[in-house]
Amino acid sequence: MKKTLRHLGDYKKETFLGPLFKLTEALLELFVPLVVAAIIDNGVSAGNRNYVFYAGLILGGLAIIGLACSLTAQYYAAKASTGLARKVRHALFEHIQNLSYSQLDEAGIATLITRMTSDVDQVQTGVNLTLRLLLRSPFVVFGAMIMAFTIDTPSAMIFVVIIPLLAAVVFGIMLASIPMYRKVQDSLDRVLGKTRENLSGARVVRAFGLEESETEDFRERNDRLNALQRAVGRVSALMNPMTYVLINGAVIVLVWAGAVRVSGGSMTQGQVVAMYNYMSQILVELIKLANLIINITKSVACANRIGAVLSSPSGQEVLAEGESGSGDYAVEFRSVALRYPGGGEEALSGISFAVQPGQTVGIIGGTGEGKSSLVNLIPRFYDATSGAVLVGGRDVRTLDPVELRSRIGIVPQKAALFKGTIRENLLWGDADADDRALSEAIAIAQATDIVAAKGGLEAQVEQNGRNLSGGQRQRLTIARALVRKPDILILDDSSSALDYATDAALRGALRSMEHSPTTFIVSQRTASIQHADLILVLDDGELVGSGTHEQLLNSCPAYREIYDSQFKKEAAAQ
Repeated sequence: MKKTLRHLGDYKKETFLGPLFKLTEALLELFVPLVVAAIIDNGVSAGNRNYVFYAGLILGGLAIIGLACSLTAQYYAAKASTGLARKVRHALFEHIQNLSYSQLDEAGIATLITRMTSDVDQVQTGVNLTLRLLLRSPFVVFGAMIMAFTIDTPSAMIFVVIIPLLAAVVFGIMLASIPMYRKVQDSLDRVLGKTRENLSGARVVRAFGLEESETEDFRERNDRLNALQRAVGRVSALMNPMTYVLINGAVIVLVWAGAVRVSGGSMTQGQVVAMYNYMSQILVELIKLANLIINITKSVACANRIGAVLSSPSGQEVLAEGESGSGDYAVEFRSVALRYPGGGEEALSGISFAVQPGQTVGIIGGTGEGKSSLVNLIPRFYDATSGAVLVGGRDVRTLDPVELRSRIGIVPQKAALFKGTIRENLLWGDADADDRALSEAIAIAQATDIVAAKGGLEAQVEQNGRNLSGGQRQRLTIARALVRKPDILILDDSSSALDYATDAALRGALRSMEHSPTTFIVSQRTASIQHADLILVLDDGELVGSGTHEQLLNSCPAYREIYDSQFKKEAAAQ
């Protein structure tokens, strides 16, 4: 929680002035019953209209000053709480950007979104209420009791009896409901996770005709959340009736005792009214305090969840020392193994190879054999479990991640585009690229006709490229990577949606580039990689073959099997 609330240190003035003005307003409120008592005793009873008028002006002045103090306190509390929320969101987003893929996989995207939205909102609400009410409510409760003793000590003993009873009821209900609120928050996480899965995977759900089963699963999760919320609601609903029973009982006793003492001349009617007003203030403030503590408890739980994310060590820490190698190699793998967090077997094991600058490397293998895992180690999206990955003769763990990735152009397996124009998407590769550089990258990626058909570089792209086909998205993401003019280009199955002719044209354009990056092509088509300088064949996470196309046809049964299964189709395309 400290990592979450430390940002409140930037608002020291607000965190001091907010409670101060609120306490001033509460102090003025405590004088109101005394003024009312004076009006009744000295004005109404005596028929003194001037006294009533001037006392009314005093009440009006107290109200105006109290309102000004309350608004000022609200301003400072809102400024501090919203500022805290803004800084926490910035800190969360920055920290998440530095997490490794392993940590992102382990945390879960839905959970991280919840932390940045509803959890931060809850912390903001909790801080706002704390600054305004945490000191005010106890101050009013004890202040009202003290003021009651200044009026009449025997009658004030009723306060001594009723306040502990009220506190026991209020805080008992609060303690019973706090664990239930935590369960509600956890259940809400599960509902949000299921919602995100179904919205992002709506096409898959429909393709398999599982709408009814997924709807039923969501209904069950939602019903569990509803049941928890109703249960905690029933417990919380006991607070008002029980407290009002106690307070009304106390009021009856207070009025009866006051009537007796008024008859005996020990108290005035105005003092009885003042005692009643103080009793009402105590009831209101205790209920406020209970609700405040429930909100604070929820906020603390959310702050701890946010703090857990902020406290997670960055997976991109730069090591002072690591393995070193020859600068003659652009990329080198030395006995590399990779095991995902929570995974049983190794996704990669014993991978060793070296690539010279400007070479093209093809990576092929069946589905789930570790092809994407291998190329994800180069930009250090994941860290090798054992062994070392070297880029330019240096261990990637000793390189600054930003510097490392600035030298690499990546086209991920899933083409991802952002809402905006085509130009804005391409400038992710190089923010300073001019139109000539953009046009050159578009031409190499075989996307010139796409850009022209859409209306040029200023054409709009919907979120995730919804207004583009799969092949169009892939070609634009390839162009985005080429704009950077990277030293290392990684194409992770990025031509799977392209027809054979376009794929062949793309490969030809890549080979004829003036800037010759070291290129890694992940594909399941032998036609896409057969002209590569080096082909790596993966089988069950192991490197079972490496060499040129001709060498592998004669020496690698796994490669030969893949080639033979596609030969007729590829031969026809060529």
